[in-house]
Amino acid sequence: MAPLPGSGLAKGLAVTLRTMTKKTVTAQYPDVQPELPPRSRGVIGLFEENCTVCMLCARECPDWCIYIDSHKETVPAAAPGGRERSRNVLDRFAIDFSLCMYCGICIEVCPFDALFWSPEFEYAETDIHELTHERDKLREWMWTVPAPPALDAGAEEPKELAAARKTADKLAAEAEKLAAQAAEAAEAAEAEKLAAEATEATEATEATEATEVAEAAETTAAETTTPATPPTTATGPAEQTAETEPRTEPRAEPPASDPSKPAAPQDGDA
Repeated sequence: MAPLPGSGLAKGLAVTLRTMTKKTVTAQYPDVQPELPPRSRGVIGLFEENCTVCMLCARECPDWCIYIDSHKETVPAAAPGGRERSRNVLDRFAIDFSLCMYCGICIEVCPFDALFWSPEFEYAETDIHELTHERDKLREWMWTVPAPPALDAGAEEPKELAAARKTADKLAAEAEKLAAQAAEAAEAAEAEKLAAEATEATEATEATEATEVAEAAETTAAETTTPATPPTTATGPAEQTAETEPRTEPRAEPPASDPSKPAAPQDGDA
């Protein structure tokens, strides 16, 4: 059956009438942030640790708005006798959002999941040249990327989560190693300090003992070489007077005359 003339116009007017009868809700932006869908295409965030500078995103970009600079470094062998390897080191990763048409090809072709859509949309600038954002700004936007939807039970872990966890574990291990080395160095310095203090205390004690022994030896030698002095006794006043008075010796008396012998003549007897 052919449609009636004007039926399409009537359907369109019906939609208009239904919309006109609905209550109008005004979004109070910027006081109230809008609720955006999880897969909103705002800006592109860069997870620098996953980027291998393969240049695939820059080559596939239809607008050529991705700028990448890098250099090569030599990585020493991991094991003795191994061969050195070279790897690309990212120097610059910039996106000119004044040229980007938000097609998402760069995100789709990245083989290492280094680029993600972020719902961030407040990046307007007054100068068009300031819409070229370098890797530091792209990395800040990376932390606004919403979490991926939950996987089915028994599904494999996403590659980006495994890479992020591996990088975080590596950084944590390096931090723990540095902390352990710092603690060992502090303990060694403390042990050396204690050993030095103990050595100084021992030397001081030995020096004191040697001084005491030398002083004792000198005292003993002095006592041995000094002559003994006679003991002095206290004298009373009577003894002092007797010592000061002159001594008188008794005169010798003539021997008694013998009566049987004649007496000696005197000077007057002649």
